[in-house]
Amino acid sequence: MKKLVPEALTAAAFAPFGEVIAVDAAKMPISINAGNTERYHDLARLDAGPDGKLIVSIFRGQPRSLPFMIEMMERHPLGSQAFMPLGPQPYLVVVARPGAAPGPDDLRAFLARPGQGVNYAAGVWHHPLLALNEIGDFLVVDRSGPGNNCDEVSIEPPVSLSLD
Repeated sequence: MKKLVPEALTAAAFAPFGEVIAVDAAKMPISINAGNTERYHDLARLDAGPDGKLIVSIFRGQPRSLPFMIEMMERHPLGSQAFMPLGPQPYLVVVARPGAAPGPDDLRAFLARPGQGVNYAAGVWHHPLLALNEIGDFLVVDRSGPGNNCDEVSIEPPVSLSLD
């Protein structure tokens, strides 16, 4: 059985799949509210696609026990999907490049630190929410609108996801 071990979530490593959303020293904040607030501006390319609109939701994910079997992946071909954790727990991200249905050798895993969000570009294959340690709430910005915007595929054979 193939084993998948997460790597650190960095902007460069995640670039083929979308953007990392985080306060980053390389991005200059904009001072607003009479200097009382720093705005880290335009951190992700949100995409509602044709005839879609962007919506904001909160997803509450149950914690996953490791090792965890990756048996399926999904994608949203009509728009992006951004996740920003609302709590202090790390979480896992499993992705594959857009295109044909991925197989076990196409998967990459990332360990997201607290305060790091991700924006999956339209068409990027990803595993549904993988909270760790405790129930995790995530602010989600994604597409609502006409058309089928969720494809799912099975991963055969399944892949074992663990931290070591």
